Amino acid sequence: MSIYGDKAYETFFKGYNCAQCVAIAFAPVMHMTESQAARMSSGFGGGFGRLREVCGAFSGITFVLSTLYGSDDPAQKTATYTEVQALAAEYRRRNGKNTIVCRELLGLQKAEGSPVASPRTAEYYKKRPCPELVRIAADIMAEYIETHPLPPTQEV
Repeated sequence: MSIYGDKAYETFFKGYNCAQCVAIAFAPVMHMTESQAARMSSGFGGGFGRLREVCGAFSGITFVLSTLYGSDDPAQKTATYTEVQALAAEYRRRNGKNTIVCRELLGLQKAEGSPVASPRTAEYYKKRPCPELVRIAADIMAEYIETHPLPPTQEV
C-alpha cells in the first residue's frame, strides 16, 4: 500500500466518485489543487457518468497517466495506449474480478440507467467495493510512477 492508495481510500468516504479519489490522491504530483483534480475528473465516476461502463478508479489511473506522461503529439497515441492497456491488465489482475467494467465490479446485471448518484450512507459504504478499488488503482499508479521517472516538466 502507498500513501496515494491511503489518500484515495480516505477520499472516497468524503463523497467523491472513484475517478476523483484517484485524481485527488495525485493532485500534488500533477501540479494541481485537489479542487482542480476533482473538477477535471468529475464526469468519469460511476463508470462514466453513472453509465456503469469503464470503472471510475481505472479512469482515474488513465487521467493521472495522461496528465503526467501523455503527449500532445498525435504520433504518440500508440505509446500512451500501450501503457493504458498494461495498467488495465494490472488493475484486472489485482481487483479479483478480472474486469475494468464498473457494473461487473459492482455485481450489477445491467446499467442502473439513472444519472442520480446514490446517497452516501453507512449502508452504501458497506456494500461497495469502491474504497478498496480506488486504493488498488492509486497503488498501481504510484508503482508506475516509481518505475517510470517523470518527464522533467512534470517532476515534483
